[in-house]
Amino acid sequence: MDQGSLVIDQFEAGAKFLGEFQKYYPVTVAFWLKDGDDGEWYLYVASDQITDDNFDVAYGEVGQIAAQLRDPLFDPFRVKLVGADEPLAKAALEIRGRHARPVAARIHGNAFGGLPVEEVYIYPSPIPVSAP
Repeated sequence: MDQGSLVIDQFEAGAKFLGEFQKYYPVTVAFWLKDGDDGEWYLYVASDQITDDNFDVAYGEVGQIAAQLRDPLFDPFRVKLVGADEPLAKAALEIRGRHARPVAARIHGNAFGGLPVEEVYIYPSPIPVSAP
């Protein structure tokens, strides 16, 4: 499997996870970010209902959902939960808002939310849920 197919499959695994996670916390925006430092992809999930008070509970849901999915392409340790008011979440919302249709957005080699990034993949709204 080439690297491009692997990444696309990872995005689809993320969509399955998000479909389940939304049952517990409404997702404002979700995106994969590959920074220039370590070259690894991380799934950022932003919700206005994720706060300091329930942060640990929300991460517990991440682990439980990952255990249910049993998808080797989904790593719960690559999930970063953030509030919807975080700069990265705001940047993703702003970019997603530019599209008239609900399509995914991909950004290459730009600053994103104040950080230099190698690539970003922003899920459309509503997030398409892949078939199990």
